[in-house]
Amino acid sequence: MNRFIENYHKEEFDIIIIGGGITGAAVAYDASLRGLKVALLEKDDFGGATSAATSKLIHGGLRYLNNFEFSLVRESLRERRYLENIAPNFVYPLPFMIPHYNGFNSNKWLIKTGLNIYDLLSYDRKWTWDKTKRLPKHQSMSREEALEAEPNVIAKGLTGASIYYDCQSISPERLTLSFIKSALRHGAKVSNHAKVHSFIYSDEKKIEGVKVIDQLNNKEIEMKGRLTINCGGPWADIILNIAEHGESQHHIKRSEGIHLITNKLVNQHAVVLMPKDGRHFFLIPWKGHSLIGTTDKEYIGNPDNYRVTQHGIEDFIGEINKSFGNVKLAYNDIKFAYGGLRPIIDDQTEGTYDSSRKYEIYDNAVDGFEGIITVEGGKYTTSRNLAANTMKIVEKKINRSIGKSQTEKRYLYGCEIRDISSFLKTIKTENNDYNEKTMEYLGKDFGTESKEVLKIARSNREYAEVINEDREILAEVVYSVRNEMARTLKDILFRRTSIGQLGHPGHSVLQRIAKIAAEELNWDDSKLQKEISDADKALSLP
Repeated sequence: MNRFIENYHKEEFDIIIIGGGITGAAVAYDASLRGLKVALLEKDDFGGATSAATSKLIHGGLRYLNNFEFSLVRESLRERRYLENIAPNFVYPLPFMIPHYNGFNSNKWLIKTGLNIYDLLSYDRKWTWDKTKRLPKHQSMSREEALEAEPNVIAKGLTGASIYYDCQSISPERLTLSFIKSALRHGAKVSNHAKVHSFIYSDEKKIEGVKVIDQLNNKEIEMKGRLTINCGGPWADIILNIAEHGESQHHIKRSEGIHLITNKLVNQHAVVLMPKDGRHFFLIPWKGHSLIGTTDKEYIGNPDNYRVTQHGIEDFIGEINKSFGNVKLAYNDIKFAYGGLRPIIDDQTEGTYDSSRKYEIYDNAVDGFEGIITVEGGKYTTSRNLAANTMKIVEKKINRSIGKSQTEKRYLYGCEIRDISSFLKTIKTENNDYNEKTMEYLGKDFGTESKEVLKIARSNREYAEVINEDREILAEVVYSVRNEMARTLKDILFRRTSIGQLGHPGHSVLQRIAKIAAEELNWDDSKLQKEISDADKALSLP
């Protein structure tokens, strides 16, 4: 992977995509697979904003049944299966427990009615390429069975539980990267740390390209394309305001979602908690810890200024303590917290929780501006289909036949694994000089690329050093810089590896990683110290 803007020579593109989150990545992949000349520009890092601030789930959206959004649920359930197929090392079945109490929100019969509909809508859940990915129907548990399985749920008033299945995405950041790599394989040109700051016009209302700043080299580049696709997520309306000379009437609602990492609170189930205000959140088993999320509160302000706050964390802790059983969390129990903003296109509801998670593909020609379309809303699960639907608009705008989407039929880059259990068993056997947990991690997060990481580890004994509980190794740092366009310490810690995702790895580990990155990227001491300082801040609780 190379940042193409560093060696850009006036090439013109069919489409220029602004935004390298999961939506932009999926659009780039589908477009390039159909033979279009594609450029993708991301102002920070791939999957680094909204796409990194998720509950790490690939799910059908059970709660959308409350809004009678049956078509959205059906689409999500179908796409859940497609992602199980094309990204087998990233997406895994996960059982969810809904405790039953006598209140309306957690009433047994109401929940079972919803789960029966969910089962009917996921009639194709067993049509997976890998038989280990097949999801069963929902089941029931007695009160005693529920408490035995998950002792920390509230026992008072518990009448039983329902178990249903969705999927966990163990590394959304690397899943996004896999879409990016798949696009690159088919000829797309991509660059992170490349901010589009203005547009090129053939006349006042016809966009024919973008002006972009290479933020690593402080260089401006002009780039032309037949169509620009705005996949800016929470920044989409800001991008449009620039494109429309400050006169855009397009506004989106932004929802803040906070997630907390704690020591282990649940066993093998993701426990669904339903506070009395009618919404819900999850306690999810993840990397030997618990991932708790998410909040859903409207955010007012510039998305560039968003940060997780101590007040936001404390509010969420209070909500958790009211809804969960024997364990009462304190601020000091939080190992790490992360958050982000989700764009919500529905403006018919007061808050954000009740807003739809539908997506929208908007042709800005309706507002008098040709050469740009905007893609908003949606979620990880439906990103592949959102890209396919976007291409229907693209086909009309560029007046060229581009065929049908094929992305549901092909493995993503690095995911060419027919049977994940056999694959993991094989790489552990073939690399028995490495700890099984190291190989489990590499096999899942790097897939078929794990062998290249191991080559680096074997080339230098230092790179084989284990640095955390997952038994990750320093070779991943080298690989991410040389092969995955990681250009900052935060790129490495949060989006190429999991080293920073359970909180601060310790200053000695951080120094080791920074030293290797500095050697690979030729940082001077001033740059090195700034990178360490920025990473320290990102790893610390507010």
